[in-house]
Amino acid sequence: MVRDPLFDFTGKVVLVTGGSRGLGYQMIKAFAERGADVIIASRKLDNCEKVAMECRALGRRALALAAHVGRWAECDALIEAAYAEFGRVDVLVNNAGMSPPCPSHEMTESLFDSVLNLNFKGPFRLASQIGHRMAQGEGGCIINISSTGALMALPGVVPYGAAKAALNAMTVSLSREYAPKVRVNTISAGPFLTDIAEAWDPEKRESQPVALGRPGNPEEIVTAALMLASPASSYTTAALVRVDGGQL
Repeated sequence: MVRDPLFDFTGKVVLVTGGSRGLGYQMIKAFAERGADVIIASRKLDNCEKVAMECRALGRRALALAAHVGRWAECDALIEAAYAEFGRVDVLVNNAGMSPPCPSHEMTESLFDSVLNLNFKGPFRLASQIGHRMAQGEGGCIINISSTGALMALPGVVPYGAAKAALNAMTVSLSREYAPKVRVNTISAGPFLTDIAEAWDPEKRESQPVALGRPGNPEEIVTAALMLASPASSYTTAALVRVDGGQL
């Protein structure tokens, strides 16, 4: 068990969407290793339960919940289940997302809606509802996982980039709306070797046009999440932290 006083989450409750794999899994594991009880949410309950079992093996309480966070009814059910089990959420990480490539002129309305729902509509619902509860209680921290696609021009994923840009703006707005008891920050993630990278050309899995010259490994997201969630970062809110290898 890790017990660094700056990153000790003993007694905290952390909810991560898209928490069963990729960046979400790495963050869940890191928080649990540092004392947090965790809520793992994604579409497939079996995958969430496997991660929950890992966390319970560390002595943590862990709740696995199936939820499509692009749908407000399922967001609300997720919130109610989390509060019924733990009574509060101290840290919310809005991590679930998708970025299916599609030429803009071929984009269907249903795909457009799906991308915006998962990357912005759902995170807004979770952040606003949980943020309000945090503000009414003992406070808390919200971390929105965004993308360099919101900061630079990327062809073929326009709705994704637009949704992540909206997420960035939402971070700043909610940081003011629920201040001073709730801190809201963004991690802007670059190219990471998560499941999505399995469809990349082999060359892209080895090399990326960033300062460090390579894609990130999923565990390299952890320190940014721990820093933003730590009570030691009590003067950090409305920030956008780039974890992108030095995206040009």
